[in-house]
Amino acid sequence: MSTRDPADRRLLLVVDAPSLLHRNHHARAHTGMTDRAGRPSWALHGMLRQILEAIDTFAPDAILFGLDDRTASVRRDSYPAYKAGRAEKDPLLVEQLDRAGSLLDALGLATLTPPGLEADDVNASGAAWAERNNWNCVVITSDRDAFALISEHTKVLRLINGGINGSPLLTRRSLHAMYGVHAERYLEYAALRGDASDNLPGVSGVGEKTAAALLAQLGPMEGVWSDIEHNGGAAVIAVLDEWATETGTRKIGTRVVRALTAEGARERYDFNVRMMTGRTDIELGLTPDIPGTPGLLPLPWDRVSRVVDFLGDHATTSLAQRILSTDPASAAQG
Repeated sequence: MSTRDPADRRLLLVVDAPSLLHRNHHARAHTGMTDRAGRPSWALHGMLRQILEAIDTFAPDAILFGLDDRTASVRRDSYPAYKAGRAEKDPLLVEQLDRAGSLLDALGLATLTPPGLEADDVNASGAAWAERNNWNCVVITSDRDAFALISEHTKVLRLINGGINGSPLLTRRSLHAMYGVHAERYLEYAALRGDASDNLPGVSGVGEKTAAALLAQLGPMEGVWSDIEHNGGAAVIAVLDEWATETGTRKIGTRVVRALTAEGARERYDFNVRMMTGRTDIELGLTPDIPGTPGLLPLPWDRVSRVVDFLGDHATTSLAQRILSTDPASAAQG
């Protein structure tokens, strides 16, 4: 393992490609943009523009794109109602989702579609790879589950309206300021709160504010569940009520213990943890010390020119040539 100073660590950029495609489909569908073969390309073009913006901003040494397995789902097999509340995808978006991997592969960038898994799992495995190899990592996604990956090594760019430069780059400090929860407790917080976008109800009676207070005063949840099991929740009640007295808020201890001891509460929490936990053991295929390995920058000028030009936008081709075919700033400064 490298002993480089943190300021000199190399940088891995992990991109949730479906997240970018979904956002760009809805933002750019009105353009009706097509590639040179006449196929819809507005989502692909928007994704590529944001990727270029991110590379220009962060100057990564390597970049990895996570894709969803659209043919199988381990989580759906376990829970058929997983993501059931989402609207059916526009066929024109589906077509571009299916072509995204081949576009990125053609450029020479690294893509990964883990069997039965999702881009979220690539995010988690990328962050774990960076920590093992003493790299820094930036994850680009609109999915809040990635907040659990934030660490000394990893930051998360939460993609919102406004693009790359208009989106917040979340660190341990900023995450805590937003939610009142430390990054290492975020998964537990999410499991208590639930996630409507994935059709995962939370523990009834425990909302965002209550979950944050519980974890801030008593986390980790392993200790909370132990106190409930062996002591009837007496310590939980005492600590929460003392906190309420100190802060001048309503006492919530008894109510929280009642919610956590309700039928099915522990099972719901444990199930959410399993569903929300990203896999960290996926083999990424990154070999950063071997020149020419997919995902390493810079990329060959001719290859970038040929592939990007097929999208039919000369300005994007010029931008891609400049950004993808020159040495990353992090390497140039090393």
